[in-house]
Amino acid sequence: MSANPQLHLVLGDEEFLVERAVASIVSTVRGASGNPAEVPVERLRTGDASSAELAELLSPSLFAEDKVIVLESAAEAGKDAVTLVLDAAEAPPEGFTLVVLHSGGGRAKAMVGALQKSGAQVHECAKLKASERVDFVRGEFRAAGVRVSPEVIETVLDAVGSDLRELAAACSQLAADTGGRIDAAAVQRYYSGKAEVSGFDVAELAVAGNRSGALEALRWAMLRGVPHVLLADALAAAVHTIARVDSAGRGDPFKMASGLGMPPWKVKNAQAQARGWSPETLGVALRVVAQLNADVKGGAADADYAVEYAVGRVAELRS
Repeated sequence: MSANPQLHLVLGDEEFLVERAVASIVSTVRGASGNPAEVPVERLRTGDASSAELAELLSPSLFAEDKVIVLESAAEAGKDAVTLVLDAAEAPPEGFTLVVLHSGGGRAKAMVGALQKSGAQVHECAKLKASERVDFVRGEFRAAGVRVSPEVIETVLDAVGSDLRELAAACSQLAADTGGRIDAAAVQRYYSGKAEVSGFDVAELAVAGNRSGALEALRWAMLRGVPHVLLADALAAAVHTIARVDSAGRGDPFKMASGLGMPPWKVKNAQAQARGWSPETLGVALRVVAQLNADVKGGAADADYAVEYAVGRVAELRS
């Protein structure tokens, strides 16, 4: 059967690749729409949803408006849910784009073959082996319009680690900050020691209120050469994420993810972190990271002190 543009199977459990595939599908659908801003994305955990909830979500609209439906956790779907999904996959309602996220295993393993027979476009998102991460990094640089040597790829993997999200960010930043002229020395200058302690590690400890742990991690990060700007960016990202999620109110992370433009896991994590923050302390923390951003870009006489002060202050605000 030929591929059905309304039906997508995101197959695998590598979270970063899954979210990237979903984002790409949504972008394509919205790009083809006359009103991209009016194409909603609705997400539902198939393994947890009732048959009534799933049936309502998959029912044809009276007005046949464009919509992207993302069905999470399809591998854990029950018998009735599987039937509803496969019926919808045979003939998706007009205007609907159905995206099924399936790990490839689980009790609904047979759904994979059935969706493929229905013409689903398959997006492979399995966890990568060590050898495959080499191709991933090469592909990230290629997508940024940069050709690099095998030595650069190995240096990136050694310096940054195995997390695909961080590897993608590293490739993007290196391409942007070096003008595409990337050698092993540039990688070491930007990311030396990042596999041991990253800016993300420091930021997570700080927003959790662990002042001593955050400052210890910060000292290791700076000792190993993690640039000030990366430490500042990570701290700012952590504070801004908590502020955005907190202002959105409580709710199901999977339903809130689309509106916030974040993967569900990130929303869930920020909701847990936000419990120790108030609007007042978040407001102060936002001013702290804004000042740090200016400090590490030339505004401070001592960038080390500026970063240490900001990390300690954010941790104090949380605790």
